[in-house]
Amino acid sequence: MALAPFASLANEAGRPVPGQIGMQASVTPIMDSITVFHDGILLWSITAIVLLVLVLLLVVMFRFNAKRHPVPSTTTHNTLVEIAWTVLPIVVLIIIAIPSFGVLSDQLTIPDGQRKYLGSNIFSFGEVDVPAPTLTVKATGYTWYWNYEYVDQGEAFDSNILPEEVRLAEAVPQPRLLGVDNMLIVPVNTTVRVQVTSDPAGVIHAFAVPSFGIKMDAVPGRLNETWFNAREVGVYYGQCSELCGKDHAFMPIGVRVVTQEQFAAWMTALQADNVAAANATLVAAQ
Repeated sequence: MALAPFASLANEAGRPVPGQIGMQASVTPIMDSITVFHDGILLWSITAIVLLVLVLLLVVMFRFNAKRHPVPSTTTHNTLVEIAWTVLPIVVLIIIAIPSFGVLSDQLTIPDGQRKYLGSNIFSFGEVDVPAPTLTVKATGYTWYWNYEYVDQGEAFDSNILPEEVRLAEAVPQPRLLGVDNMLIVPVNTTVRVQVTSDPAGVIHAFAVPSFGIKMDAVPGRLNETWFNAREVGVYYGQCSELCGKDHAFMPIGVRVVTQEQFAAWMTALQADNVAAANATLVAAQ
Protein backbone atom coordinates (compact mmCIF):
# COMPACT_ATOMS: atom_id res chain seq x y z
CA MET A 1 0.00 0.00 0.00
CA ALA A 2 1.07 3.60 -0.56
CA LEU A 3 1.68 4.32 3.12
CA ALA A 4 4.13 1.54 3.88
CA PRO A 5 7.40 2.96 2.48
CA PHE A 6 7.22 5.95 4.75
CA ALA A 7 6.27 4.44 8.08
CA SER A 8 9.79 3.50 9.20
CA LEU A 9 11.11 6.94 8.27
CA ALA A 10 8.58 9.01 10.15
CA ASN A 11 10.89 9.93 13.03
CA GLU A 12 13.90 11.05 10.99
CA ALA A 13 15.16 14.63 10.63
CA GLY A 14 13.27 17.01 8.39
CA ARG A 15 10.38 17.77 10.70
CA PRO A 16 9.68 20.13 13.61
CA VAL A 17 10.07 18.80 17.13
CA PRO A 18 8.36 19.86 20.38
CA GLY A 19 10.10 22.79 22.05
CA GLN A 20 12.16 23.67 19.00
CA ILE A 21 13.19 27.33 18.79
CA GLY A 22 15.74 27.17 15.99
CA MET A 23 15.38 26.30 12.34
CA GLN A 24 15.28 22.76 11.04
CA ALA A 25 18.59 21.18 10.09
CA SER A 26 19.76 22.10 6.60
CA VAL A 27 20.31 19.56 3.83
CA THR A 28 20.61 21.90 0.82
CA PRO A 29 22.88 24.78 -0.25
CA ILE A 30 19.94 27.18 -0.12
CA MET A 31 19.12 26.33 3.49
CA ASP A 32 22.83 26.50 4.36
CA SER A 33 22.94 30.15 3.30
CA ILE A 34 19.65 30.94 5.05
CA THR A 35 20.95 29.41 8.29
CA VAL A 36 24.24 31.30 8.16
CA PHE A 37 22.45 34.55 7.32
CA HIS A 38 20.01 34.07 10.20
CA ASP A 39 22.47 32.85 12.85
CA GLY A 40 25.51 34.87 11.78
CA ILE A 41 24.00 38.22 10.78
CA LEU A 42 20.32 38.69 11.51
CA LEU A 43 20.27 37.26 15.04
CA TRP A 44 23.28 39.32 16.15
CA SER A 45 21.89 42.48 14.54
CA ILE A 46 18.55 42.06 16.27
CA THR A 47 20.25 41.31 19.59
CA ALA A 48 22.33 44.49 19.34
CA ILE A 49 19.22 46.54 18.55
CA VAL A 50 17.31 45.07 21.49
CA LEU A 51 20.18 45.77 23.88
CA LEU A 52 20.58 49.33 22.61
CA VAL A 53 16.88 50.07 23.03
CA LEU A 54 16.94 48.50 26.50
CA VAL A 55 19.87 50.70 27.56
CA LEU A 56 18.16 53.81 26.21
CA LEU A 57 14.95 52.94 28.05
CA LEU A 58 16.82 52.41 31.30
CA VAL A 59 18.67 55.72 30.90
CA VAL A 60 15.42 57.57 30.33
CA MET A 61 13.71 55.83 33.24
CA PHE A 62 16.43 56.53 35.81
CA ARG A 63 17.91 59.79 34.59
CA PHE A 64 14.88 61.67 33.36
CA ASN A 65 12.13 60.61 35.72
CA ALA A 66 9.86 63.09 37.50
CA LYS A 67 11.63 62.58 40.85
CA ARG A 68 14.99 63.68 39.44
CA HIS A 69 13.48 66.41 37.27
CA PRO A 70 10.40 67.89 38.88
CA VAL A 71 10.58 70.69 36.34
CA PRO A 72 10.31 69.17 32.84
CA SER A 73 12.83 70.11 30.18
CA THR A 74 11.69 72.58 27.53
CA THR A 75 13.88 71.05 24.83
CA THR A 76 11.95 70.73 21.57
CA HIS A 77 14.49 68.99 19.36
CA ASN A 78 18.09 67.85 19.05
CA THR A 79 19.55 67.84 15.56
CA LEU A 80 22.34 65.38 16.36
CA VAL A 81 19.94 62.87 17.93
CA GLU A 82 17.51 63.17 15.02
CA ILE A 83 20.28 62.54 12.50
CA ALA A 84 21.55 59.58 14.53
CA TRP A 85 18.18 57.85 14.82
CA THR A 86 17.69 58.27 11.08
CA VAL A 87 21.14 57.23 9.89
CA LEU A 88 21.78 54.31 12.25
CA PRO A 89 18.66 52.32 11.24
CA ILE A 90 19.57 52.87 7.59
CA VAL A 91 23.06 51.49 8.22
CA VAL A 92 21.62 48.47 10.05
CA LEU A 93 19.17 47.79 7.23
CA ILE A 94 21.97 47.99 4.66
CA ILE A 95 24.06 45.53 6.67
CA ILE A 96 21.10 43.14 6.72
CA ALA A 97 19.99 43.76 3.13
CA ILE A 98 23.21 43.22 1.19
CA PRO A 99 23.78 39.55 2.14
CA SER A 100 20.05 38.85 1.99
CA PHE A 101 20.03 39.80 -1.69
CA GLY A 102 22.49 36.99 -2.35
CA VAL A 103 20.33 34.50 -0.47
CA LEU A 104 17.21 35.57 -2.39
CA SER A 105 19.08 35.38 -5.68
CA ASP A 106 20.19 31.83 -4.89
CA GLN A 107 16.64 30.74 -4.16
CA LEU A 108 15.22 32.17 -7.38
CA THR A 109 18.02 31.38 -9.84
CA ILE A 110 17.84 27.89 -11.31
CA PRO A 111 21.36 26.36 -11.55
CA ASP A 112 22.89 26.11 -15.00
CA GLY A 113 26.06 24.30 -13.99
CA GLN A 114 28.13 27.50 -14.14
CA ARG A 115 26.75 29.92 -11.56
CA LYS A 116 28.11 29.47 -8.05
CA TYR A 117 26.02 29.67 -4.87
CA LEU A 118 26.64 31.00 -1.37
CA GLY A 119 26.19 27.75 0.48
CA SER A 120 27.49 27.78 4.05
CA ASN A 121 29.50 31.03 3.79
CA ILE A 122 27.28 34.08 3.41
CA PHE A 123 30.28 36.40 3.10
CA SER A 124 32.11 34.52 0.35
CA PHE A 125 30.48 34.40 -3.07
CA GLY A 126 31.33 31.37 -5.16
CA GLU A 127 31.46 28.79 -2.39
CA VAL A 128 29.31 26.03 -3.88
CA ASP A 129 29.08 24.55 -7.35
CA VAL A 130 25.60 23.23 -8.11
CA PRO A 131 24.94 21.13 -11.22
CA ALA A 132 22.11 21.94 -13.59
CA PRO A 133 18.74 20.27 -12.94
CA THR A 134 18.30 16.72 -14.18
CA LEU A 135 14.79 16.31 -12.77
CA THR A 136 11.80 18.63 -13.08
CA VAL A 137 8.80 18.31 -10.79
CA LYS A 138 5.61 20.34 -11.09
CA ALA A 139 3.77 20.83 -7.80
CA THR A 140 0.17 21.96 -8.24
CA GLY A 141 -1.88 23.05 -5.26
CA TYR A 142 -5.54 22.08 -5.14
CA THR A 143 -8.16 22.54 -2.43
CA TRP A 144 -6.70 20.95 -0.34
CA TYR A 145 -4.01 18.59 -1.56
CA TRP A 146 -0.97 18.52 -3.84
CA ASN A 147 -0.46 16.96 -7.25
CA TYR A 148 3.10 16.08 -8.26
CA GLU A 149 3.98 15.71 -11.92
CA TYR A 150 7.32 14.41 -13.15
CA VAL A 151 7.41 16.61 -16.23
CA ASP A 152 9.99 14.78 -18.34
CA GLN A 153 8.70 11.32 -17.42
CA GLY A 154 5.02 12.20 -17.99
CA GLU A 155 3.89 10.74 -14.65
CA ALA A 156 1.74 12.35 -11.95
CA PHE A 157 -0.09 11.49 -8.73
CA ASP A 158 -1.90 13.19 -5.85
CA SER A 159 -0.64 13.58 -2.29
CA ASN A 160 -3.19 13.92 0.51
CA ILE A 161 -2.96 14.20 4.27
CA LEU A 162 -3.39 10.90 6.06
CA PRO A 163 -6.64 10.44 8.00
CA GLU A 164 -5.81 10.31 11.70
CA GLU A 165 -6.97 6.71 12.14
CA VAL A 166 -4.76 5.60 9.23
CA ARG A 167 -1.76 7.53 10.56
CA LEU A 168 -2.07 6.01 14.01
CA ALA A 169 -2.35 2.53 12.48
CA GLU A 170 1.11 2.78 10.93
CA ALA A 171 3.92 0.79 12.54
CA VAL A 172 5.75 4.08 13.16
CA PRO A 173 3.22 6.90 12.73
CA GLN A 174 4.17 9.88 10.65
CA PRO A 175 4.00 13.26 12.39
CA ARG A 176 0.52 14.55 13.12
CA LEU A 177 -0.78 16.94 10.44
CA LEU A 178 2.33 16.23 8.33
CA GLY A 179 1.81 12.61 7.28
CA VAL A 180 0.81 12.03 3.65
CA ASP A 181 -0.26 9.02 1.62
CA ASN A 182 2.09 9.58 -1.33
CA MET A 183 5.34 11.44 -0.93
CA LEU A 184 7.29 13.28 -3.58
CA ILE A 185 10.23 10.98 -4.35
CA VAL A 186 13.54 12.50 -5.50
CA PRO A 187 17.12 11.19 -5.77
CA VAL A 188 19.89 12.35 -3.45
CA ASN A 189 22.61 14.73 -4.69
CA THR A 190 20.45 15.73 -7.64
CA THR A 191 19.38 19.23 -8.57
CA VAL A 192 15.60 19.26 -8.80
CA ARG A 193 13.74 22.05 -10.58
CA VAL A 194 10.39 22.65 -8.86
CA GLN A 195 7.66 24.31 -10.86
CA VAL A 196 4.92 25.58 -8.56
CA THR A 197 1.40 26.55 -9.57
CA SER A 198 -2.21 26.24 -8.43
CA ASP A 199 -5.44 24.92 -9.82
CA PRO A 200 -6.66 27.55 -12.35
CA ALA A 201 -10.07 27.47 -10.67
CA GLY A 202 -8.59 27.49 -7.17
CA VAL A 203 -6.81 29.82 -4.77
CA ILE A 204 -3.24 30.77 -3.88
CA HIS A 205 -1.19 28.18 -2.00
CA ALA A 206 2.53 28.05 -1.14
CA PHE A 207 4.94 25.13 -1.46
CA ALA A 208 7.36 25.16 1.47
CA VAL A 209 9.88 22.63 2.84
CA PRO A 210 11.91 24.17 5.72
CA SER A 211 14.89 21.77 5.61
CA PHE A 212 15.33 22.59 1.91
CA GLY A 213 15.02 26.34 2.42
CA ILE A 214 12.36 26.66 -0.26
CA LYS A 215 9.05 28.50 -0.14
CA MET A 216 7.26 29.45 -3.33
CA ASP A 217 3.75 30.77 -3.94
CA ALA A 218 1.42 28.60 -6.01
CA VAL A 219 -0.68 31.10 -7.97
CA PRO A 220 -3.51 30.14 -10.34
CA GLY A 221 -2.47 30.77 -13.93
CA ARG A 222 1.18 31.40 -13.05
CA LEU A 223 4.18 29.06 -13.08
CA ASN A 224 6.80 29.91 -10.44
CA GLU A 225 10.12 28.10 -10.10
CA THR A 226 12.56 27.21 -7.38
CA TRP A 227 15.04 24.37 -6.86
CA PHE A 228 16.83 22.22 -4.32
CA ASN A 229 19.65 19.71 -4.15
CA ALA A 230 19.33 17.47 -1.09
CA ARG A 231 22.55 15.88 0.10
CA GLU A 232 21.10 13.45 2.65
CA VAL A 233 18.72 10.54 2.23
CA GLY A 234 15.61 10.87 4.42
CA VAL A 235 12.08 12.18 4.74
CA TYR A 236 11.43 15.93 4.87
CA TYR A 237 8.13 17.56 5.68
CA GLY A 238 6.57 20.89 4.83
CA GLN A 239 3.17 22.52 4.62
CA CYS A 240 1.16 24.89 2.51
CA SER A 241 2.32 28.29 3.78
CA GLU A 242 -0.35 30.56 2.31
CA LEU A 243 -3.74 30.84 3.99
CA CYS A 244 -5.90 29.08 1.40
CA GLY A 245 -9.21 28.26 3.04
CA LYS A 246 -10.84 26.02 5.62
CA ASP A 247 -8.45 23.06 5.18
CA HIS A 248 -5.26 25.10 4.92
CA ALA A 249 -3.89 23.36 8.04
CA PHE A 250 -4.48 19.94 6.45
CA MET A 251 -2.35 20.34 3.33
CA PRO A 252 1.07 18.90 4.23
CA ILE A 253 4.04 18.21 1.99
CA GLY A 254 6.17 15.08 2.25
CA VAL A 255 9.40 14.63 0.30
CA ARG A 256 11.44 11.45 0.46
CA VAL A 257 15.04 11.62 -0.73
CA VAL A 258 16.32 8.20 -1.86
CA THR A 259 19.43 6.81 -3.52
CA GLN A 260 19.86 7.06 -7.27
CA GLU A 261 19.27 3.32 -7.62
CA GLN A 262 16.10 3.41 -5.54
CA PHE A 263 14.75 6.32 -7.53
CA ALA A 264 15.42 4.58 -10.84
CA ALA A 265 13.57 1.46 -9.66
CA TRP A 266 10.73 3.56 -8.25
CA MET A 267 10.32 5.55 -11.48
CA THR A 268 10.39 2.38 -13.59
CA ALA A 269 7.58 0.91 -11.48
CA LEU A 270 5.63 4.18 -11.60
CA GLN A 271 5.79 4.27 -15.39
CA ALA A 272 4.84 0.59 -15.68
CA ASP A 273 2.02 0.56 -13.15
CA ASN A 274 0.95 3.13 -10.54
CA VAL A 275 2.20 4.99 -7.51
CA ALA A 276 1.27 2.17 -5.12
CA ALA A 277 3.38 -0.30 -7.09
CA ALA A 278 6.23 2.21 -7.23
CA ASN A 279 6.10 2.75 -3.47
CA ALA A 280 6.27 -1.00 -2.98
CA THR A 281 9.76 -0.98 -4.51
CA LEU A 282 10.91 1.32 -1.69
CA VAL A 283 9.47 -1.06 0.88
CA ALA A 284 11.45 -3.91 -0.66
CA ALA A 285 14.61 -1.80 -0.64
CA GLN A 286 14.47 -1.13 3.12
